[in-house]
Amino acid sequence: MTTAIGRPLDRVDGPAKVTGAGRYSADVPLPGLVHAVVVGARIPAGRIISIETRAAEQAEGVLAVLTHLNLPKGGSVPPLMPSLAGAAATGQTFFPMQDEVVHYAGQHIAVVVADTLERAEHAATLLHVDYAAAPFVTTVEQGRDQAYEAQRIFGGFLPGRVERGDVAAGLAQAEVTVELGYRYAANHHNPIECSATTAVWEGDRLTVYDATQGPNATLHTLAELLNVMPSHIRVVTNFVGGSFGCKAMIWDHPALAALAARHVGRPVRLALSREQMFSSVGHREAQEQQLTLGADGQGRLTAIRHHKLSPTSHFDDWAEPSLGVASQLYACPNYEGVYRLIRANTMTPTFTRCPGEASGMFALETALDELADKLGLDPLEIRLRNHADTSPAGGPWSSKKLRECYQRGAELAGWERRDPRPGTLRDGNTLLGWGMATSAYPCYQPGNPQRARARLYADGSAVVQASISDIGTGAATAMTQVAADGLGVPLERVRFQYGDSDLPNTAAAVGSAGAGMVSAAVHVATTALRDQLVAQAAADPRSPLHGADPQHVAVTDGRMSLRERPDVGETYAALLQRAFMADAEAVGTWNPPPDTSAGSMTFGAQFAQVAVDPDLGLVRVRKLIGVFDAGRILNRKTARSQLMGGMIWGMSHALLEGTQMGPDGRWANASLGEYLVPVNADAPDVVIETIESTDTVVNPLGVKGVGEVGMVGTAAAIANAIHHATGRRLHKLPITIEDLL
Repeated sequence: MTTAIGRPLDRVDGPAKVTGAGRYSADVPLPGLVHAVVVGARIPAGRIISIETRAAEQAEGVLAVLTHLNLPKGGSVPPLMPSLAGAAATGQTFFPMQDEVVHYAGQHIAVVVADTLERAEHAATLLHVDYAAAPFVTTVEQGRDQAYEAQRIFGGFLPGRVERGDVAAGLAQAEVTVELGYRYAANHHNPIECSATTAVWEGDRLTVYDATQGPNATLHTLAELLNVMPSHIRVVTNFVGGSFGCKAMIWDHPALAALAARHVGRPVRLALSREQMFSSVGHREAQEQQLTLGADGQGRLTAIRHHKLSPTSHFDDWAEPSLGVASQLYACPNYEGVYRLIRANTMTPTFTRCPGEASGMFALETALDELADKLGLDPLEIRLRNHADTSPAGGPWSSKKLRECYQRGAELAGWERRDPRPGTLRDGNTLLGWGMATSAYPCYQPGNPQRARARLYADGSAVVQASISDIGTGAATAMTQVAADGLGVPLERVRFQYGDSDLPNTAAAVGSAGAGMVSAAVHVATTALRDQLVAQAAADPRSPLHGADPQHVAVTDGRMSLRERPDVGETYAALLQRAFMADAEAVGTWNPPPDTSAGSMTFGAQFAQVAVDPDLGLVRVRKLIGVFDAGRILNRKTARSQLMGGMIWGMSHALLEGTQMGPDGRWANASLGEYLVPVNADAPDVVIETIESTDTVVNPLGVKGVGEVGMVGTAAAIANAIHHATGRRLHKLPITIEDLL
């Protein structure tokens, strides 16, 4: 039977986006709407002596100027929890404008509300703030002597130290070792759509239009911050113009918009500027990593020691889990991973696309190439010799076809035909090089049951609902496909509604978990409704299926029929109309299994070809190849798009992206004019293939997720290719022209 799942269908939301009909959080029209602008602190540490607001308050169109002196108070700040937990998901356990203390540059210290955005922006420039500055720490170098070992990281979600075996003994027995240090610049998200919230009160009920990866995460966070019952809040997120992690956790601007709206008695829109995005919604922290590998003479790993040092805020022990996948990817009996943190004058870092794996795997995969070089082994061969047939964390993998990914990727790259000697491949004066790396990303599970609702109408059409937001991944399209197959109706007869906290609850779409968790709930709901209607037909004396065993009934194109005699049956529509039922519905609940991230991963093999100008130090990536074991693919077109996006971002991570901290404790390049990202001219030829596997552990449809894994191995593959082209090993990100001159 032909199914909708897996087909490369065009996006169902495509027409609305390209015609401008799609509504984003910053363009929802509301009567009486006014605009709020936040003002950030200009120092990284100290306190506010005074804020002169009179000129701003007297400016034309200004309705209010809110500071720590007059901001309406709300409830309490919830604890730091990952947004997959299904509860409040505050980005940091600090809420601004409660007192005069400044903890970091850009901290929100005032909100100006006016009848137009331009008037609010102008009035914000009229504020005069006097500060008493204090000493600050904003870089790894400044805080190195104050570093401490974290007990827990990732908002308390993960331990700060992970060990197995005896690393000292493993290194002592090693015949070959490499010991390397790595440095990484901070990264910022920079989606096309800046974060924005539009808030409107109707009595004691609040509706928020928020650019968020999780409407329910926004709802529960606002409920605690504002001390409002969750049932009195609705969060709507129909369209999101990208996120990459900055809209996964809930920052202070939605609550500030709601407080301002309640203060002025009108709907308020608060949209962050591009510069404010650099200091308002988290970032990937700058970091250093130290990595030691030991191996026997055959290249089999005997020990891995991996330490990370990074700044966090004064409020939270946050570090992205850079050591997670790197600790589990290869068969190695002895492992030690340690996170050390520095209390810095920064906001709490947060999820940034491929959080942790992108940085940790860059270190592991480039170091593994250096180990192979010392042993005289091919880079692919050393990975095969250390392939983990079972999870080093304990137990079997839920599914794994990494060997097949290696084989197919090598075929596509012509790996065996390359001369392995560095600097031997040329195109005129240009040096060419090939590199490869392994990719893997955990299959994270939400912390609460996931729900969806399916409703079938008497005309044979269906509506399926879940509160998930589509952050640009094509989730609405894939869920339409899942629903069509679950119900057994034509794809064009199904409509998927999403992006509204009033719909059945789902967790935030983060960590490559969105497709798996929501498809599971949609599958459970639609198959439950299908089974309900089949049972109704079997019990109906007027139905051709009366008395049939429901197990022997199939549904195709909205028609129920006996598997052995397809001519015996009837349509859903006929059944409902005969029973005078306008519709029928079912709610499906998927209860995730206990955390499977230690034994369930999306795997991949990535290859890169680079061209290096030896005179200019300029690197051009000519080709990226990725072959991935991602479980079941829901939509080949949108999955390919996600994988390609991750690979292009991995190239950007390798060669372009880096936020630099200035001597004044502020980000020095907080704009798209100075924070470099790829443009079309930078994009290489990208080849992507998937190898599907059957995974009965992660969720009912065996969906592993593709949003993050495309980025994991890209930077390392590029760095390894640069070594093949030039003979130079590079241990920092981004790799710049200066590094190659």
